[in-house]
Amino acid sequence: MELSDLPTRTLFPPIPLLTRVYRTAHKPLQLGSNEIMAAACIFCKIIKGDIPSFKLFENDRLLAFLDIQPLSLGHALVVPKHHGAKLTDIPDESLSDILPVAKKLAQAMNAENYNILQNNGRLAHQEVDHVHFHMIPKPNQTEGLGIEWPAQKTDMDKLKVLFNEVKAKM
Repeated sequence: MELSDLPTRTLFPPIPLLTRVYRTAHKPLQLGSNEIMAAACIFCKIIKGDIPSFKLFENDRLLAFLDIQPLSLGHALVVPKHHGAKLTDIPDESLSDILPVAKKLAQAMNAENYNILQNNGRLAHQEVDHVHFHMIPKPNQTEGLGIEWPAQKTDMDKLKVLFNEVKAKM
């Protein structure tokens, strides 16, 4: 398969279908010594080379490639090779190169303004159940990531309770 063989509108089926396929066909495969990949995962297929990509960087723990449905020119994904749906599913050693590589991508693209984004779960807008980080250049007001930040009033008593609970677990 060549890059020109990829569909122009979307790389993978609609999310409900992808989720159903993932849940029913999830069959881990061993890759190397510690990397486990899900057979139905689109990113695992890219990592294995079954689906072509515009590969920007690769080492034994991660792969970085251009997003084919970018929010702006240069939108790239940094994907750990260890398959896990959420950040808490990925071993720390598989995460150690993520931000240095995202930083190098931003520098290589001369991105003055950019977002580094990682979503966990459907409510947080995660569409592919494999941890991935976006490096999204923001060249102007219309291209790149557009977000609203619905800040809420702070209840300092509740914030102090949360602070103490979380700090005790760290």
